Amino acid sequence: MNNLVHNYKKRVQGFDDSYRELLTGNLEFVKSSLKKDRDFFQKLASGQFPEILWIGCADSRVPANQITATEAGKIFEHRNIANVCQHSDINLLSVLDYSINSLQVKHVIVAGHYRCGGVYAALKGQLVGLIDHWLLHIRDIYDQHRHEIDSLNNEIEKWDKLVELNVLHQVYNLSRAPIIDKSWMDGSEVVIHGWVIDLESGFVKEMYQSDINFRTDSKVWAID
Repeated sequence: MNNLVHNYKKRVQGFDDSYRELLTGNLEFVKSSLKKDRDFFQKLASGQFPEILWIGCADSRVPANQITATEAGKIFEHRNIANVCQHSDINLLSVLDYSINSLQVKHVIVAGHYRCGGVYAALKGQLVGLIDHWLLHIRDIYDQHRHEIDSLNNEIEKWDKLVELNVLHQVYNLSRAPIIDKSWMDGSEVVIHGWVIDLESGFVKEMYQSDINFRTDSKVWAID
């Protein structure tokens, strides 16, 4: 360990603070993990058995493990701009398929968050580049719920409402995905949850939930 610390100190010299912080932070992570459990990394290397799939926003302020105080190996994670779940997204579908059929996770969490920049850009109709095509999915949600959103008192309330509706629609999209539908047909009890993270308090709001009953009660999910 002493040689490892010495080599780290040599490696971080000359880098800017933001990069150096990553390397020194990794060293602290290794040291603290081994202090709690000397076999921690051997256990990690032996395989992963997460029971949670987290589909979250790529925003740097919403890291899954820190928000839920869970250790490495507990959450299988997919992140993109504004936690969008589209049936044409092969990246997402690959993660979903592996999670459901190989890892056999018990819970899928769609985790949005207030003050989401992607949702705000969709709300305001901002044109910023390539991402505009991606955000059209959320712009469509806004158009579908325009009357409800525009009736709110101020911009923050409208922004928050679109964040919540976006999570609702993504939970709905996942519930209709053939990968999920087949797993329910085969007897899986996987549950899909919709969360919104409040950055100002740190707390999670459990907004929505979908399970095997969606197959027979999907009419309750009418979100016109």
